[in-house]
Amino acid sequence: MTGEAPGAGYLTIARLLRSRGNKGELAAELTCDDVGIFDRFRRVSLAGGGRGREEITVERAWLHGKRLVLKFEGIDTISQAERLAGCEVQIPNTERPPAPPGRYYVADLLGCRVLDARSGRAIGEAREWIETGAVPLLRVEAAGRSMLIPFAAVICVEIDPARRLIRVELPVGLEELEPGN
Repeated sequence: MTGEAPGAGYLTIARLLRSRGNKGELAAELTCDDVGIFDRFRRVSLAGGGRGREEITVERAWLHGKRLVLKFEGIDTISQAERLAGCEVQIPNTERPPAPPGRYYVADLLGCRVLDARSGRAIGEAREWIETGAVPLLRVEAAGRSMLIPFAAVICVEIDPARRLIRVELPVGLEELEPGN
């Protein structure tokens, strides 16, 4: 699964968390599943964190344990790095690499109609992607009602972002559960 910036024309590939070290480096959360993306995209946009949007060049990107570390050109001190915390690192959607087979961009899933695979009945629209540490969840809404559906191959049996469609085979009783119960 890869990161998203719904409706913004940009794909979020990382989120800047905090300064790291004393040379302007930042700890970041990778929101796509390809650390090598920074080898292909040295020029990125920073958005959010109350800053608007600005272009910046990635000087270096590496993993330190399980955490991504980014060093940007011109960001050389702790205080400069601290001002970037909370920003999203983005690339234009028009330049995003194709998703590998069987993988999807979150932005392409949000807004999809969700249908029951057996009956064809409309269940709702995918509105939110929720990371859980295990199987991610899609929050699906219809008529003021919300449902959390595990994004697993045994449940989401057909995923067609081009047609804005996800067909699901829901486990017995899932529809009756309220989110948070």
